[in-house]
Amino acid sequence: MLYILILFVLLSPCSCVDPFNISFSSFNSDSCGNGSNLICMGSAAANNESLSITTSHEQNEVGRVLYRYPVLAWPAYICTTFTIRVLTDPGSSGSGDGMSFILAQDTKPSPAKSFGSFLGIFDQSTEGVLHQLAIEFDTYKNEYDPDGNHIAVDTTSIDKPVAVKSLNSTGIDLKSGKEITVRIEYDGWSKNLQIYVAYAGDLLVSFLNHTMKLKGMVPSSVYLGFTGATGPLTESHQVLAWNISSIELPKKSLGKENPKMVVIVIISIAMGLLFLAILALPFVLRAQRRKRERLARKQDIEVHIAAGNGPKRFSYRQLSKATRNFTKENLLGTGGFGSVYKGVISDPSSTIAVKKVSATSTQGEKEYLAEICTIGRLRHKNLVQLQGWCHDRGQLLLVYEYMPNGSLDRFIGKGRTFLDWTTRNQILQGLASALVYLHEECGNPVVHRDVKPNNVMLDSDHNAHLGDFGLARLIQNEGTATTMIAGTPGYLAPEVSFTGRATPESDVYSFGMVVLEVICGKRSKGIMDDNSLVDDVWCLYEKGELLDCVDKRLEGKYDEDQMKRTIVVGLACLNPEYTLRPRMRKVVQIFMNPDEPLMNLPGSRPSAVFLSFNRSSSTVTTSTTTDFGHNNVQAKGGVIANPI
Repeated sequence: MLYILILFVLLSPCSCVDPFNISFSSFNSDSCGNGSNLICMGSAAANNESLSITTSHEQNEVGRVLYRYPVLAWPAYICTTFTIRVLTDPGSSGSGDGMSFILAQDTKPSPAKSFGSFLGIFDQSTEGVLHQLAIEFDTYKNEYDPDGNHIAVDTTSIDKPVAVKSLNSTGIDLKSGKEITVRIEYDGWSKNLQIYVAYAGDLLVSFLNHTMKLKGMVPSSVYLGFTGATGPLTESHQVLAWNISSIELPKKSLGKENPKMVVIVIISIAMGLLFLAILALPFVLRAQRRKRERLARKQDIEVHIAAGNGPKRFSYRQLSKATRNFTKENLLGTGGFGSVYKGVISDPSSTIAVKKVSATSTQGEKEYLAEICTIGRLRHKNLVQLQGWCHDRGQLLLVYEYMPNGSLDRFIGKGRTFLDWTTRNQILQGLASALVYLHEECGNPVVHRDVKPNNVMLDSDHNAHLGDFGLARLIQNEGTATTMIAGTPGYLAPEVSFTGRATPESDVYSFGMVVLEVICGKRSKGIMDDNSLVDDVWCLYEKGELLDCVDKRLEGKYDEDQMKRTIVVGLACLNPEYTLRPRMRKVVQIFMNPDEPLMNLPGSRPSAVFLSFNRSSSTVTTSTTTDFGHNNVQAKGGVIANPI
């Protein structure tokens, strides 16, 4: 009779019947109480006819719910059907991280640090240690995920699932707030794991199939349940109904070796491998050639860095461990060169920032080498210190000292952050000092090419440190660095757009824009937009109302003479004619000495400039229009540029 019952179960469309079966059609406050069938741990609780694994209010939450009694996992046929719902906070810009159905080895809580991308399944210390199987319903895209709406099967690691598939092709969105029904079946005969999914009330469709042996992966008896976790972003994970079935199968379902069959299989596999090897030989040879080329490039990079007495070399494994495998919880920011992650190294113990060069970045090995060779030899208190580098596994990484207060960009035009005038003035002085060092004091002058608030980092005392030398170029004899136009619109000097040449004077222009943004407490608009920040400040200068541009949040708590001198410095640096801009040493002298004479400004904003393309030319033509008329100096060929 049992054989007939098993055969009926295996052939039945719904599959979920005795000999063991338990159902939870809904949940109440007693579902998690003492003596109940469920064990609720962490943030998990039963209320409003559902199991809430996590709430939508707390960051770094971890919840776990397990059926109190062990269930046979092998040799067995297992089927479970449940309805889940993921609710996001309408006022939040994002949500995460997801939940899972789990076959756990015991009834212990989720690991202590299994919040965020670990989904309450593992943490960094238990990956590869715990014997469990989890089917994750992931709502946040990490670096190793296909997207933020997928199902994956995990055994020993979150970032290396044995199977993963996006739900986008089904039209199902885990974060839609709708009820979603899932059925998971494991057939101990075929060793096939089958996952069905649909919105509640719709017909279940087969979504993911994967062949795997539970024996050796999990104990013969396991504890079934759910986990969920949030990280910096939050969401609520709920279970609305749940059914469990398990049918014991004969031990022969585990498989038994047949000597003759083993020989046949081995011979067949060997012949197949030989045939594939012959077909794959050309591809293998090409792959080896490419590998040799990559190795040669890597050795070339290492030789160049070693020749320049470069910084310490790290292994990829060291940096991956320091940043917890570059998880989103450690992500500090993303830019054109790639992503930056916070990390902690143990020898010696210190916090670092790791820049991981993006595979899709328009910059790459050439810029990476330039940055190491350039910044590696630079030493100044107002430059971000490069501590090390890594070129391994096809990845390019730079290791910097960690700046606790992030970038200056966070403090400009952001209502929740505020810096007083003393701190702002200190930042501008530090930035000016860094540029003096780059332009005049470090041997071969260096043009930064991308001076902007995003590249000014602040330490714990809000001292400025200029970073991101990915666009830096050494200036040799001609005093200019010429490559493709690079930098950030709004901070580029007008002559760079025409000539493609970056000079110390173009860095001065970018510095002037940063000065105005720091003083006014807001970001500049596009360089050709009406009513830009530069327009506004010039208009107030012409009216003699210069202090009206100062950030109102300062509430007048500053030295007026010092403020006016600083604004005049910013406007002088923004002169569209590069020959009329001050040198950074003059700027530092004005900042440090209140008696230092200021540079002269015209009565109104210069509206046009004549740009010479030949810097070595004996004469330079400048045509400047002001309220006092036109001043012209004749010289050789150039172009007329619009005002900036």
